[in-house]
Amino acid sequence: MTKPLSEVTPNSWSFLRDAMIRPTGFREYDARWKYPEEINLPGMTALGLGLGTQMHRRGIAPVIAVGNDYRDYSLAIKNALILGLMQAGIQVKDIGPALSPMAYFAQFHLDVPAVAMVTASHNPNGWTGVKMGFDRPLTHGPDEMAELRDIVLNGEGVARPDGSYEFVDGVKEAYIDDLVGDFRMSRPLKVVCATGNGTASAFAPEIFARMGVEIVPSHNELDYTFPNYNPNPEAMEMLHDMADTVKASGADFALGFDGDGDRCGVVDDEGEEIFADKVGVIMARDLSKLFPGSTFVADVKSTGLFAADPELQKHGAKADYWKTGHSHMKRRVKEIGALAGFEKSGHYFLAEPIGRGYDCGMRVAVEICKLMDRNPEMSMSDLRKALPRTWSTPTMSPYAADTEKYAILERLVEKLVAKHAAGDSFAGRAIKEVVTVNGARVILDNGSWGLVRASSNTPNLVVVCESSESEAEMRAIFAEIDAVIRTEPAVGDYDQTI
Repeated sequence: MTKPLSEVTPNSWSFLRDAMIRPTGFREYDARWKYPEEINLPGMTALGLGLGTQMHRRGIAPVIAVGNDYRDYSLAIKNALILGLMQAGIQVKDIGPALSPMAYFAQFHLDVPAVAMVTASHNPNGWTGVKMGFDRPLTHGPDEMAELRDIVLNGEGVARPDGSYEFVDGVKEAYIDDLVGDFRMSRPLKVVCATGNGTASAFAPEIFARMGVEIVPSHNELDYTFPNYNPNPEAMEMLHDMADTVKASGADFALGFDGDGDRCGVVDDEGEEIFADKVGVIMARDLSKLFPGSTFVADVKSTGLFAADPELQKHGAKADYWKTGHSHMKRRVKEIGALAGFEKSGHYFLAEPIGRGYDCGMRVAVEICKLMDRNPEMSMSDLRKALPRTWSTPTMSPYAADTEKYAILERLVEKLVAKHAAGDSFAGRAIKEVVTVNGARVILDNGSWGLVRASSNTPNLVVVCESSESEAEMRAIFAEIDAVIRTEPAVGDYDQTI
């Protein structure tokens, strides 16, 4: 295998023949590129050969489940990837168009060790990528991604005999069966089902209908041009659309799913968006009654309530704050035997006996419906209001180039740690500690906090702040964090701000 080029001129002989892969596409826990500017089809074939070679190097049985999301170029990209996998001597089980969690499920259902899911996740059209894993229910983390990057970019892929291809039908039906089983609602429930015309449109309405949930459809027609908005339940545009539909229809709540169905967003009956970490606390409260003494993992962007909530403490629940990112979270949940993991971005990791440990927006939808069934006297807004009050920002992402963001972050962490060491006040309060497991989470003496970290998926930093006191304090924490960020001239504008 020759080394891929990092740059090839589009609309040229070379572009259709030579592998081109931009190195920055190898992220911490998956791979993402703009297509065709940053990777071409021969580049995807080189990636497949590299992934197959990595399987052989690690002694993984040479069988892999492969799926693709619903975008107009995903099938071509998947086929190019499959060519490379077969070239590496891998037996490919193609499950067709799928959600990422359906591909993870296929590893269990087909009893295969490896998975490769062609998806741009919640990124806008023009992006593509691959989520992959060898040790179910885990996906590649930084070590595996670094190894794969080196194999691919150094041209170390090895062609082997015995590669094969098989299209496997019926996985979608088995996946839905696994999610719902024989559960049926005993209370009436009316839910806005928001899929933003993405891949979840082919799944969510059917899953709700099977549980006996009445749905209010919201952009449930498959359309890979995404004519209404990019399906991303962390984006205010989608959440506001969900809120408007709840108010217009009188629904009990809205559930929204991202482009590959591994995330879920919630809007309650009053049209209030409930950020995923707060939904996590609501779910943890319910689950800790069923499973007292459970451990819940939360990412560093999440609310401090996992540790501070009196209800969780009453049932012996333990909180573990960990690195943001679906691979980091999955691994942590498995490592420490947690019942569930909750990530601010809407990835939920429900382990045995509830789920299989991977992030699945559809599983979350089913479990929220079950939670509502167990609490028939409660509305979603009742559950929200029962939580201790905090004020938190949405996830805000200022621009920082992929090639510079980690160096910028390192300097920002140093500056924030230095503030703590110097005994500086922060938003008018003392700094209790700075957690540096993933960026810097500056925790104040009253439990309020502000976080800055680097995005693993896009050329951005990520900022989140939460106050246990007031909106004014939340804004003051953001102003403090932002003032430190603005000492770095290479950081650009925010995607959204408060």
